[in-house]
Amino acid sequence: MSALTKPKISRPMRSRSTRLTILLGLTLSGLQASPIQAGRPAAIYRSVPASELRSALPPDGKNSQARIAKFSMRTLPVSVAEFQGFVISHPNWQRSTIPRVLADLNYLRSWPSPKSASPSRLQQPVTEVSWFAAQAYCQSEGARLPTWHEWELVAAADKSRSDARNDPDWRNNILQWYSRPSSSELPTVGKGGGNVYGVSDMHGVVWEWTYDFASLMVSVDNREQGDPDTLKFCGAGALSMNDRDNYAVLMRIALLSSLQANSTTRNLGFRCVKPG
Repeated sequence: MSALTKPKISRPMRSRSTRLTILLGLTLSGLQASPIQAGRPAAIYRSVPASELRSALPPDGKNSQARIAKFSMRTLPVSVAEFQGFVISHPNWQRSTIPRVLADLNYLRSWPSPKSASPSRLQQPVTEVSWFAAQAYCQSEGARLPTWHEWELVAAADKSRSDARNDPDWRNNILQWYSRPSSSELPTVGKGGGNVYGVSDMHGVVWEWTYDFASLMVSVDNREQGDPDTLKFCGAGALSMNDRDNYAVLMRIALLSSLQANSTTRNLGFRCVKPG
């Protein structure tokens, strides 16, 4: 994996099984996406300054403040139209050719054909994509998936505040979306307007992959509590006291910690980030 696509994480990831360790340890050698193809519109990225985030998942098991270096985030989730262009130019990532180790049987399952999605859904966020496919797409933009703390930093903002998490109304609006049936039609990307960073659709559209999702591990063994490994989640005891009332964060942890790298769902999409 190139230095460009390898984020700076304070400690190495530990997977939940030997099999997942092997999967996430793949370098994607021979499977890497080539740079953005001619004619594909360039995605818009917005700069996010270096920050400290009071995190629900302490980065070192003790200190709830996560230090995050400056990065740039895609303003919108990757759309169906964008991912359609990607699989056309990168046939190895089409539904008919991708190995099962890189994507399960539900990968792009709703598309009428391996190369094309329904025209009515082209401006919706792409879903039914695995971690591997999402990471490969980001590489094609010279980017990578965001880490958990990068994603949560931007997701904490609203239109005027960099951290709106103490606002009950803000939290309740997010929970209203989480309570919607999963069968609901996905909205068009970009309808929600940007937050203080100029980034849109962090909430109310789709769940999103993070680079280090496999470190959000649920452990039932209380002997592991206090383990300093990055982002390990050992029940409610690992959550900082200030965030135990933020049910939306708990839901995101529960979802991501349940996934394998080849998993796909109809409500899980992604966006990309670049360093600096």
